[in-house]
Amino acid sequence: MWYDLFSSDLALLTLTVALFVVGGAIHRRTRLMLLHPVLLTFLLMILFLHLMKIPYARYMEATKLLDFALGLSVVSLGYLLYEQSERLGKNFLPILISTFAGCVAGILSVVWIAAAMGADRVILHSIAPKSVTVPIAIAVAEPLGGILSVTSVVVFCVGIFGAVFGPSILRIGGVCRSEAVGFALGAASHGIGTSRAIELGVIEGAMSGLAMALMGVATALLCPLMEQYLY
Repeated sequence: MWYDLFSSDLALLTLTVALFVVGGAIHRRTRLMLLHPVLLTFLLMILFLHLMKIPYARYMEATKLLDFALGLSVVSLGYLLYEQSERLGKNFLPILISTFAGCVAGILSVVWIAAAMGADRVILHSIAPKSVTVPIAIAVAEPLGGILSVTSVVVFCVGIFGAVFGPSILRIGGVCRSEAVGFALGAASHGIGTSRAIELGVIEGAMSGLAMALMGVATALLCPLMEQYLY
């Protein structure tokens, strides 16, 4: 009886949204990145699914509405490109080179490290698009034969790591310009990094959104080519 109740589409969808809302309230009150609403929702949902013995496939089926909404958010990245078209035009070559370098480095670093530790090609395909938002990462990993649940978790972990530690790492590395900080967070940590960049400032948020959009396009184009020739 309890399983049927808590495993229903309405229950799982409502619980996910409620946990995120509560997590957002906690984060706004504490301002601690370790209490990021995405991280809190992620951990609490894992605990709930484990205790109730609800399969991940059932959860994905119940929350497919959220997946659809997430897909729409990816389409909206086109507006960020349009909004930053003037800045993009003035700095086209540096931005293009930075996006290409970030995409290649982001893919090959994680793939080569995992390969050196003995990971098979299925895992390599699953983790290669780690630095882009989930819908794009899944769209890239699925044709390559990756495990989509692994891709989703890795993308999430990368985003949280970048949001929590990214600004400090950039500061230690001497990266202080607002544009560079924002672009780095968006390029490496997609939407979660962008939410952190918005907290840092308007310029950081704008450049992070631009980087997230460009990295999505670059990864979708380059990852299949790199899979054939570089790993």
